[in-house]
Amino acid sequence: MSDFTADSIGDLGGRRAVITGANSGLGLQTAVGLARKGAHVVLACRNEERGRGAEARVRSLSGSGEVEMRVLDLASLSSVRAFAAALDGPVHLLVNNAGVMATPRSTTADGFELQFGTNHLGHFALTGLLLPNLRAAGSPRVVTLSSIAHRRGRIDFGDLQSERRYSRWGAYGQSKIANLYFMVELDRRARAAGWDLTSVAAHPGLANTNLTAGMQAPVLDAFGGFLKLMGQSDAAGALPTLYAATAPDVRGGDYYGPSGPGETRGAPRLVAPVPRVLDQDIAVRLWNRSAELTGVDYTALRPAA
Repeated sequence: MSDFTADSIGDLGGRRAVITGANSGLGLQTAVGLARKGAHVVLACRNEERGRGAEARVRSLSGSGEVEMRVLDLASLSSVRAFAAALDGPVHLLVNNAGVMATPRSTTADGFELQFGTNHLGHFALTGLLLPNLRAAGSPRVVTLSSIAHRRGRIDFGDLQSERRYSRWGAYGQSKIANLYFMVELDRRARAAGWDLTSVAAHPGLANTNLTAGMQAPVLDAFGGFLKLMGQSDAAGALPTLYAATAPDVRGGDYYGPSGPGETRGAPRLVAPVPRVLDQDIAVRLWNRSAELTGVDYTALRPAA
């Protein structure tokens, strides 16, 4: 993998990819990389105006006309349902990329803590609602973005919404380890159902993106300065995602990140999450609770008869 670049990706003609949070940063770079290789790319963006700008930019940078923007706000289950209902036809690749980081405590439209609700529950609901589209693709792939911060994350089932005590970094870590529990459990359930669906995850290391936009000083000043000093470009940060999304040797349950010290930067490689991510009891409990909270129960993903 050490020599992998966006140019290493094979022909993606005839394949459709949906990328959440594609108006900037990692999502936009992922969209450009896939569009350049012939994929029909759907930019799923919260803000329509910025999304239209991103659509024009991806078309320009990729030289592809197979790019479209659709509005999706992962912090609103009604928006997630509307997006999924309007999306006809197969989805060969779903990249669960969008996220918020270390924000002051606030809630989604449905009353969920913003980071857990957006980063985990929104993508849990979206993936479940797009299962018919994914199955129609034949051999779909779902890539879910996590973070180095998952290492300190723990699922607090007694206070999932951080109502009793809120730590912006604690909530972020919980949402990012939730992404990995979801990825692993989706892979397990797809296998049990006999589906040829590949569920994997990736993380960008330290990448200079606009993910810090939700922060406020002095956190923004300190972390933003650290990223500028130590981080890699958003194009480099997107390479683990592009590898996970396209490489032929990827297997369900894989996790990809940078190869440099501390997985902060460098070429993509297979990396290991913290061991507790493989605790199936926690994964199943989180899955069931997520289904209760979102009303998306994955009934389409039934075990093979």
